[in-house]
Amino acid sequence: MLPLDPQADRGRRAWGMDCPECDDRGGWRYLLSNSGSLLHLQCPSCHHIWSHETYFGATRSTP
Repeated sequence: MLPLDPQADRGRRAWGMDCPECDDRGGWRYLLSNSGSLLHLQCPSCHHIWSHETYFGATRSTP
């Protein structure tokens, strides 16, 4: 199991995304950071870290 990221803060959460690594479905995730609509998340159960593109709101510019 990965350690909890130092940027993980219970006050910064994202909701409703399934963890791609474990059976934790639809709960909250630590929101580690974001770049426009790209979220960087960590599962509170297994500590898996991944990125999720929402395509919502501010989008990232392409170089």
